[in-house]
Amino acid sequence: MELCQLSALELGKKIKSKEVGVVEATKAILENIQNKEQKYHCYVTVCEKEALAEAEAVQKKIDSGELNTPLAGVPAAVKDNMCTKGMQTSCSSRMLETFKPVYTATAVQKLQYAGAVIVGKTNMDEFAMGSTSETSYFGITKNPWNVEHVPGGSSGGSAAAVAAQEAYYTLGSDTGGSIRQPASYCGITGLKPTYGTVSRYGLIAYASSLDQIGPMGKNVEDVAEIYKIIAGHDKKDSTSVNQAAPNFTLCEDMKGKKIGIPVDFFGEGIDIDVKETIYSAAKVYESLGATIEEFKMPTIKYAIPAYYIAACAEASSNLSRYDGIKYGHCAEKYDDLVDLYYQSRSEGFGSEVKKRILIGAFVLSSGYYDAYYNKALQVKALIKQSYDDAFSKYDFLLTPTAPTTAPKIGESFKDTLKMYLSDICTVSVNLAGLPGLVVPCGFDKTGLPIGLQLIGKAFSEEILLNAGFAFQKATDFHTKSPK
Repeated sequence: MELCQLSALELGKKIKSKEVGVVEATKAILENIQNKEQKYHCYVTVCEKEALAEAEAVQKKIDSGELNTPLAGVPAAVKDNMCTKGMQTSCSSRMLETFKPVYTATAVQKLQYAGAVIVGKTNMDEFAMGSTSETSYFGITKNPWNVEHVPGGSSGGSAAAVAAQEAYYTLGSDTGGSIRQPASYCGITGLKPTYGTVSRYGLIAYASSLDQIGPMGKNVEDVAEIYKIIAGHDKKDSTSVNQAAPNFTLCEDMKGKKIGIPVDFFGEGIDIDVKETIYSAAKVYESLGATIEEFKMPTIKYAIPAYYIAACAEASSNLSRYDGIKYGHCAEKYDDLVDLYYQSRSEGFGSEVKKRILIGAFVLSSGYYDAYYNKALQVKALIKQSYDDAFSKYDFLLTPTAPTTAPKIGESFKDTLKMYLSDICTVSVNLAGLPGLVVPCGFDKTGLPIGLQLIGKAFSEEILLNAGFAFQKATDFHTKSPK
């Protein structure tokens, strides 16, 4: 088998048994990037020299016995909104085109401590604002299953890199579905952890109460191992939950599990191929001994407006720091201080980012705060209560990840509202701070992947990963890759 076709854990075992060297594995992935990158554009930055030097250093630690973790020496990539010391971290925006942080994000640092070799930073929607990876200042990423289609967003580069075998695994961030939706579109596995379980220190903020870093990989086993590395308390992050790093062994036993299917996720706009595939996946769980039950969750219809009000409000606040003075893009021509702000932000931000900043400023303004932002927070609480009620009856929920498979490039911007509605199945999970796992479960008539979303109560990642593991033991969709 070609080296790049191995899963992260498979490669880790070969490195541990001395069958493959870390430098050899790193060179293989860098060669794959060089061969495919012009076609897919998964990366903003590829650090060939630094990665090879890091690979040599990791190999020495493995040889000396200092490193013996399951993923030691396995090359990985990181979404370009996570700080990496001395390495360009641009958020795929002109505003941060030349920004090189002086520190590394905690989640990335934990991977490095475990022996990861970081080969580069993946492309994304600008400041994580988008569902297609088309708003990047550095150009669009294409879906490896069909280059005429988008890979999803905002972590589209991270998902496409795994699907195209340009990375063994990646880190993404999820504000309203930005790990799960591209995982579905690209036929890979992705986990959005419970809010607070993975440190956000070093993650450049979009909406601080919703953002969460998570792993993306070829299968549940890889994703579970990455999650165990990056999760755990971090005193540098005030929202980090004070609990120990998880330690569990995957189990595929689904007997006696009660699974809920909220029928409200299958409303108007859902593609028939998606609906049929998700219900077929439910039958797999039934064959494994689980009980399936449909139920109503009417508050879900309010998730999209509540999400975009809350997210844009926080974005308008978080992005106010980019003023052309402290760091980031600075306009060359301006008249006075106010004009410096105006010109720098006009040149530095793309149209989607500007749109969301304006929406956020509006809903927070005097006279509109109660009418919009305050109501959005009330709806957020109602959605959380709906999930609490559901989890009093079910072990986890089973839903589509998106209403359709990956749209064609350019299609989403013909109808912006339709693009926002593509997040209908994912945003409520962020509003409630819950974990969500996506696993490949089939294909539509054109051969594009469809992802199954599993939603659990807070801190139930082990339950979700076991459920995803059981599904992948019973099916082979996760083993398929683009030709």
